[in-house]
Amino acid sequence: MTTVTTTRKGAVEWIALDRPERLNALDEPTRRALLDALHGADEDPAVRCVVLTGTGRAFCVGQDLSAHHELVDAGATVGDTYNPLVTTVTGMDTPVIAAVNGLAVGAGMGLALVCDLVMAADTASFACAFGKVGLVPDTGISAVLVRALGHVRAFELATTGRSLSAREVHELGLVNAVVPAADLEAETQARADALAAGPADAFALTKRVFRLAAHASVPEVIAAEAEAQDIATRGPGHAEGMAAFTEKRVPRFSNIRPV
Repeated sequence: MTTVTTTRKGAVEWIALDRPERLNALDEPTRRALLDALHGADEDPAVRCVVLTGTGRAFCVGQDLSAHHELVDAGATVGDTYNPLVTTVTGMDTPVIAAVNGLAVGAGMGLALVCDLVMAADTASFACAFGKVGLVPDTGISAVLVRALGHVRAFELATTGRSLSAREVHELGLVNAVVPAADLEAETQARADALAAGPADAFALTKRVFRLAAHASVPEVIAAEAEAQDIATRGPGHAEGMAAFTEKRVPRFSNIRPV
């Protein structure tokens, strides 16, 4: 029984966690299936944007706590199947949008927040609830929350584990938009289509530099900017953008990504 489903809508690949009876909790088979789906989308030149979402009333509630054996060696579990999810989402050239349709708890919250854009239904909620079961934040939450909010607010969210509404998370600057639940799919598709229509090479380079900028020094970042700009000016996106500008028309960007 598949726990991850994929649907192609134009140049956008929708990847859905599909364990609604478990609120899309992550057991090892689901994590590996999700990783395979992400790799498959990033390796397909026809896919120019990925949307990650959940089925039912949850986006993802994190680790499936009924899979007790997975926590016997939690370090290995996190290192082998959670960390690769984070490094894949952040490292793939294809933009990834989280469409948070409901509960995003623990690793589910982390999985959403490591995406490049985050769209949330107005009925969604987020909770860094690891402490409630005596665990430590993982799946990129430590990096995202501390860098976005600073230590004191990040520590408060981690230690209280309190649930945040979509509006509260938006006010904290952690999501891009909050939309009516009934409009989430359409609004996310519109964002994804806009990304898919853009210059794949320039967007991929932008993602690479921005991900570096989150942890590197200013000299490292500006050096990376210069290198990326050199690649971009010789790429198909710039050529088409300049041609469209000169000819006063809408650009038709290709899906060619930088090496």
